[in-house]
Amino acid sequence: MIYTIIDVETTGKTNKLTEISIFKYDGNKVIDEFTSLINPQEPIPDYIVALTGINNYLVANAPTFSQVANNILDITEGTTFVAHNVNFDYNAIRNEFKAIGIDFNRKKLCTVRLSRQLIPGHKSYSLGKLCNALNINIENRHRAKGDVEATVILFELLLKQDNAKAVFNEFLNKSSKEATLPSHLPTSVFNNLPSTPGIYYFKNKKGKIIYVGKAKDIKKRVLSHFYSKAKKALDMCRDIADIDFELSGSEFIALLMEDAAIKKHYPDFNQLSKRAPKMYAIFNYTDRNGIIHLAYNTLKAAPYPILTLYSINECRQYIERVCSTFKLCPKYCHLQEGVSSCNHFKIHTCQGICKDEEHYKSYNERVLKAITHLKEDSKDLILKQKGRHENEDAFVIIEKGTYKGYGFIDKTEQINNIEDFEPFLIPQNDNPDIQKIIRSELIKGSISLSV
Repeated sequence: MIYTIIDVETTGKTNKLTEISIFKYDGNKVIDEFTSLINPQEPIPDYIVALTGINNYLVANAPTFSQVANNILDITEGTTFVAHNVNFDYNAIRNEFKAIGIDFNRKKLCTVRLSRQLIPGHKSYSLGKLCNALNINIENRHRAKGDVEATVILFELLLKQDNAKAVFNEFLNKSSKEATLPSHLPTSVFNNLPSTPGIYYFKNKKGKIIYVGKAKDIKKRVLSHFYSKAKKALDMCRDIADIDFELSGSEFIALLMEDAAIKKHYPDFNQLSKRAPKMYAIFNYTDRNGIIHLAYNTLKAAPYPILTLYSINECRQYIERVCSTFKLCPKYCHLQEGVSSCNHFKIHTCQGICKDEEHYKSYNERVLKAITHLKEDSKDLILKQKGRHENEDAFVIIEKGTYKGYGFIDKTEQINNIEDFEPFLIPQNDNPDIQKIIRSELIKGSISLSV
């Protein structure tokens, strides 16, 4: 088998190539080489200059990628692409080819993953630290040719290890997990993941949480991240060095756990709003003519709130539905302000209270029915869910429409009222995302107990 052992230097965030070095290796010796600086046609950031020594002046007269593309295609044709943390180098090159309309596909081998398998026990498998531990000299660290020369020596060492042939064949098998897992992630960590509902945490080499996800099947969902070719997924996978998890028993509880974990850790690869949401409320009052009004305002300014929501728009939409359902007046539901009588563009069910065509007592009867309906959405609920094992139940507590948290309880516990759940409750904060999750679950028909 013929290998091309490769290293690239890039501009960092945009991953445009600034240098490439390729050594063609037949299993015994290097039989060809291609090394070149590359003009990325964009400024090189200062931190990259400090790391590699490659600056804008150095690449000013270097060829562009399109000018060296044929050299790369020729030397790698029919070979296996080898690199230390192969997905980084491979995808950087593949994206450059994609930009000029060429589909670049080669078999891949990662010397990080091969090293973990064939020479286990090292504290670090970064190229610099691993080579230092193995007494492999690296000249011109963080320059493409210097790193490739060291990787060639490392690769020769790996080929000589016991069981090398079987391990290489396994890694070259596209269906093998070893061909898919991130370079810095030990196989044992992945193998330890359960195939049950819960949340998972991707961590970098420093132990920092960089992503939180939820799943019906944790192991299956985690593996799916490693097949993605999206740039964000590739960047994330390059940083993954560990995975932790928590079981939930159900996807619903997992969604609640995921939201709390994201808002607690603010992981780099999760999208979320860090601004605390403003709360609003629907309330009622009676004017001096005895007419009951439905209105909405910020929660702080709403006397005796009937229902708590998280946006003015949501309040209006809610009142519009109630107004239409119970044939109320848009004027007295504060959907129209400063008008003598209602003429709402969408709601035409008013029976004339605003024109003195209906007595306020009959109108108020319908308002009171509407208020009862609104309060139904803010009653106390316990939502029951499957536990993390067969002898356990999970539950979610909602008090007056506000999410209080979730918990797990042994099936042998005697439960008679909501207070009996409290010792097992894991308190949580309510927010608009949680409310959306809960409403979706209620619409699906989650088993619930009104208490």
